[in-house]
Amino acid sequence: MIENNNQTSQQSQFIEGMKEYFRGVRAEWGKITWPEKHQIISETFMVIVIIFCFTVAVYLIDIIYKGLFGLIK
Repeated sequence: MIENNNQTSQQSQFIEGMKEYFRGVRAEWGKITWPEKHQIISETFMVIVIIFCFTVAVYLIDIIYKGLFGLIK
């Protein structure tokens, strides 16, 4: 009987904790400032350009190393 009351108490504490958590989430959600469409597009473009540059750099380094290791025989 005591175990059942303790388990019920833990469940109600868990439920109250979850309710409090989601109340906090809802309060913080209203404080978010979302970026404008122009900012998202320009930053996405910059990320794509940087990824492309690094890909080309790694490819060129790979070609150089293949050439250098091809000389060693």
